[in-house]
Amino acid sequence: MSSHILADIDFSAPSPQVARRLIGVTVLVNGVGGRIVEVEAYDREDPASHSFSGKTARNFAMFGPPAHVYVYLSHGIHWCMNFVCREDGHGAGVLIRAIEPLYGIEEMQARRGMDEVRLLCSGPGRLAQALGVTREYNAMPLAAPPFELLPRKGRVQVVAGPRIGISKAVDVPWRFGLAGSPFVSRPFR
Repeated sequence: MSSHILADIDFSAPSPQVARRLIGVTVLVNGVGGRIVEVEAYDREDPASHSFSGKTARNFAMFGPPAHVYVYLSHGIHWCMNFVCREDGHGAGVLIRAIEPLYGIEEMQARRGMDEVRLLCSGPGRLAQALGVTREYNAMPLAAPPFELLPRKGRVQVVAGPRIGISKAVDVPWRFGLAGSPFVSRPFR
């Protein structure tokens, strides 16, 4: 089996395809995590993508290899976690926006300083904080500890809409979510 195929997902595929397939997959970081319920796809040809202007010291991990993690600091405050897609050197990824907390909930609550389970991982900054993801995880492979991806169980209904919090390519429907999930960062229209 290719090292780019995890949880029945081929990470060398285009980011919107990988994004859809990630809905319902369980992600664990050091045994803490849950079911992915919201993601956003980005590609180097997309003006909203960190890779649009080329490879830099900040975004190098987004350029591959696939099935690795790209972590960046948003607004100088929140870490955000992406899964790298496409072939090595391309510059594409999927931002993990929200999960349904299932494993290590007490640890997530302690990291976030809150008890409300629905809000623990609802948004990319909250999610990274709850999972303990920081810059030290940048460029790590998803196929090795501390990460674990478990395939989705059963069928899931995926909904799509425009991405959140961007000023470029705002009408691109590359935000994907689990239909009806109360754990998404914002409801889908």
